Amino acid sequence: MAWPAINREKSVIPADAAPVLTEPVKAKIAGFFSRYETRRAVLVPALHVIQDTYGHVSYQAMKEVADFLGIAPSEVLDTISYYSHFWTGPRGRKVIVVCRSLTCQVLGHEALLDAIKEHLGIDEHETTPDGQWSLMTEECLGACECGPCMLINGRLHSKVRPQDVARILADPDCDKER
Repeated sequence: MAWPAINREKSVIPADAAPVLTEPVKAKIAGFFSRYETRRAVLVPALHVIQDTYGHVSYQAMKEVADFLGIAPSEVLDTISYYSHFWTGPRGRKVIVVCRSLTCQVLGHEALLDAIKEHLGIDEHETTPDGQWSLMTEECLGACECGPCMLINGRLHSKVRPQDVARILADPDCDKER
């Protein structure tokens, strides 16, 4: 996997941008302060609060939470980039998670992932232009007997072959529990 280069010479946050973190969001984050020894330790719960509130953690929100917690913005970015469940941009209405465990690899997860990418025209951790679909991978979905497998908004699809992708994604209830 190639790491994306970030141009640190140019800010991704407009100079005239209004604050993102509201007082109620800051109050929720501050509610964690008594549970942890340092404000730095509140970072992951704070990121969950932000993502639950706004659907993703924008670069501006990263900067603001860094200021609020008294840590460097780079620490926030490091944490966001480490955990795959945090999003820096809006997620689609339906999130596809493809398992990339050793079992699913042996059973053809790469061909499945390629078929999804081709069908939707997006790569991992991207969202379709219409906001309908987002794609990500996880190390293991805990369904090794069902590989290769994927989740769509939490619904497990088992033993998925590349030729099944179009049919599954065309089903409007592909993300609903049966």
